[in-house]
Amino acid sequence: MNGSTLQKTAADRAEELPGARLEHPFGPDWKVFKVRGKVFMLMTEVPGRPVVILKADPGEALALREHNSHIAPGYHMNRKHWITLEAGKGVDKTLVEELVTDSYLLVVTRLPRAEQPIDPHTYGGTRAAR
Repeated sequence: MNGSTLQKTAADRAEELPGARLEHPFGPDWKVFKVRGKVFMLMTEVPGRPVVILKADPGEALALREHNSHIAPGYHMNRKHWITLEAGKGVDKTLVEELVTDSYLLVVTRLPRAEQPIDPHTYGGTRAAR
């Protein structure tokens, strides 16, 4: 998967998620996806390379980084709770969509119940809602 496909796949998935909104609080070079005002995904270019920055469970983030050379600690974010995904071999649509959904669910889970656009424990049957 190349960089533009990576970002398009991530953006397409984010736009499908209930309550997700695209904003540009850091200027036109940064796409920031939020749910109820909380960031779950950022997209930009890091020295000419398109990247997607996502929230991740700390243990899972470590495992992802150890097993995929295209996943690094979060760029300009808390490196324990965020990952940076770059394009490359082994990065496919399924992985990108799962990581975007997991990031979204991590944020939704921490919202007050009345503000949650979905039930994070049952939405989509993904592993992040444990």
